[in-house]
Amino acid sequence: MLAEHRDFFIVHKPAGISVHQQGDINGLMTLLKAQLDTDSLWLVHRLDQVTSGCLIVARNKPTASQLGAQFERREITKYYLALCDKRPKKRQGSVIGDLKKVRSGKWTLTRSQVNPSVTHFYDTGIGNGLRLQVLKPYTGQTHQLRVVLNSLGSTILGDSHYGGLQADRTYLHAWQIGFSLNGEDFHFHCLPDSGEHFQTPEFLHKVSAISPVAEHFSWPDSKLKRISGGSGA
Repeated sequence: MLAEHRDFFIVHKPAGISVHQQGDINGLMTLLKAQLDTDSLWLVHRLDQVTSGCLIVARNKPTASQLGAQFERREITKYYLALCDKRPKKRQGSVIGDLKKVRSGKWTLTRSQVNPSVTHFYDTGIGNGLRLQVLKPYTGQTHQLRVVLNSLGSTILGDSHYGGLQADRTYLHAWQIGFSLNGEDFHFHCLPDSGEHFQTPEFLHKVSAISPVAEHFSWPDSKLKRISGGSGA
């Protein structure tokens, strides 16, 4: 647990666990309800099973409704970190396009923009043949960040589902999340606690240098206010 508030919890979701029950395997919400001995928990948004990091869990229906509406209006600020072993086709910018489901549960990025996903990103090297991607998703569609980086020729390290280089985990982490609730502003962040490449001095030094300035990058959200989508990532 990263933070506890009367209206919500901020959970550091581990990599490798689904937020929902999968057959006989308990999901994160089931485990949280058992740990906290309550059924009064509402999932506000989602993270892929392979993704770790900041997750908001509401403690009452009004909070769940308020935060859910903010996700729909694109008022929640999210930053992700990913490690890749190949340089993307461009070093920074936006990737906009519809996501289409294809075979084997995969998704692909298309040129159409009927209900497009929107992702802003910055790329930088950290040494040891690895590159750090700082990602700011504007929408939150299924596998969005994984598909976007794959489309840039820079598949996430360990993301075997999309052909990434084998590793001890999929190197995608929900790093920061910010929102407002009942007139109060909140901002939370957490560093990944699993994955050998997420623990190196090179990675930690680079993230430390980026952390104070990430929100001041030239993220182009203001040009994209009319674009809609889901609340996952």
